[in-house]
Amino acid sequence: MLHFVESGTGRPVVLLHAFPMDATLWTAQRRSLAASGMRVITPDLPGFGGSPVPDAAPSLDVMADAVAELLDELDLDRVTLGGLSMGGYVTMAMLRRHPDRISAIALIDTKAGADPAPAAANREAVARTVLEAGSAEPVADGMLPNLLGATTHAQRPAVVATVRRWIVAQPPAGIAWAQRAMAARPDSHADLAAFTGAALVVLGEEDTISPSTDAEAMVAALRSGGASAELVTVPGAGHLTAVEDPDAVSQALLTWLARVG
Repeated sequence: MLHFVESGTGRPVVLLHAFPMDATLWTAQRRSLAASGMRVITPDLPGFGGSPVPDAAPSLDVMADAVAELLDELDLDRVTLGGLSMGGYVTMAMLRRHPDRISAIALIDTKAGADPAPAAANREAVARTVLEAGSAEPVADGMLPNLLGATTHAQRPAVVATVRRWIVAQPPAGIAWAQRAMAARPDSHADLAAFTGAALVVLGEEDTISPSTDAEAMVAALRSGGASAELVTVPGAGHLTAVEDPDAVSQALLTWLARVG
């Protein structure tokens, strides 16, 4: 079973973290949502934090199945499922494989498109580099400039240092496995179009990894199938909005959850 941390009681909300870190990313949101009467569950996805690297071939389906197994272990039938970046990819994989387990979704700084060939090739190169180095240091060096927004780099040095610490704590094997899983992911716009529940899309204004065009495409796909989809933009934040401006993301989630019931 996946390692996880949970807080609170009430409506179950499961939050899936970004690459390449673990569920510590959600600490602020877990506290805020739990204080507002929700049961918040934040698992470490396979290969990160306290969850082992899978024996299976790299696939987001493996991650989604692990999340579904966690819901079984916790005796949870349906949940609100949210994911940031890689966590969003896993949320969309859950829509494909376990749609009956999801009542509402939050997609934060993520995208529904598959990797183009150059991006997939870069993921493979990163996987090999981190395994050869035996350390996550090269990933931290390569990703930090784009993971965080310009405002964070200029004004929030403590956040930059914290994110780097989270990255270098991850096992190289888990990072490589996840990179290969993400490189093989399919386009998920049709999966979003098939979802008819409530959806929230959150975008960091300075996000260059999953920019506004990706967020708008997800909203359009969701609405095309009848889902109620809202888009919230967080000013002065990049790809890791939940860490760069945790209060804004917590408030966006709370406001949306109160509205969708």
